[in-house]
Amino acid sequence: TGIGVRGVVNGKALALGNDDLMAQLGVPIEALIVPAETLRNQGASVVHLAVDGRLAGLLAVSDPIKASTPTALKALKQANIHIVMATGDGLSTAHSVGLRLGIDDVFGGVSPGDKLALVERMHDQGKVVAMAGDGINDAPALAKADIGIAMGTGTDVAMNSAQITLVKGDLRGIAYAHKLSAATVRNMKQ
Repeated sequence: TGIGVRGVVNGKALALGNDDLMAQLGVPIEALIVPAETLRNQGASVVHLAVDGRLAGLLAVSDPIKASTPTALKALKQANIHIVMATGDGLSTAHSVGLRLGIDDVFGGVSPGDKLALVERMHDQGKVVAMAGDGINDAPALAKADIGIAMGTGTDVAMNSAQITLVKGDLRGIAYAHKLSAATVRNMKQ
């Protein structure tokens, strides 16, 4: 789970996945390390294709950063909210995206279990945790967080695991909800 897929097509054994899958299958990837790392440093996730146990190539996949995301992160930081990025993408990819977004606390190559453990570790440190995610792999951590926030553009499993769903998948909704809740608390104290 989380490292790739394998199958047989027209009698050929195909494997499409990350470095870990290739290592499990004994497929050397050294021939493509330089272009793979270049792509990762540009923010892409890299998957290797092996045919009958031999490296055949690589694919780079990247999600563009939504135009609204930097604004949302800026608003959250101004509200003194500590932002952590935990992604299944490789560490180089995660650091590249984190750098572009100004996120210092970045975890890459994180499994669903690792995300859950991260939420639990933050709870153990006495932190209140809000977790935003959109995939099946986020569901355990979304359910464990004090506030699970699913993207409406994501999977049903994520939305069913979270307490809040952002219909448009726009992170500015988190900043807006925080602002509203802070104003409500202020009004209740008066």
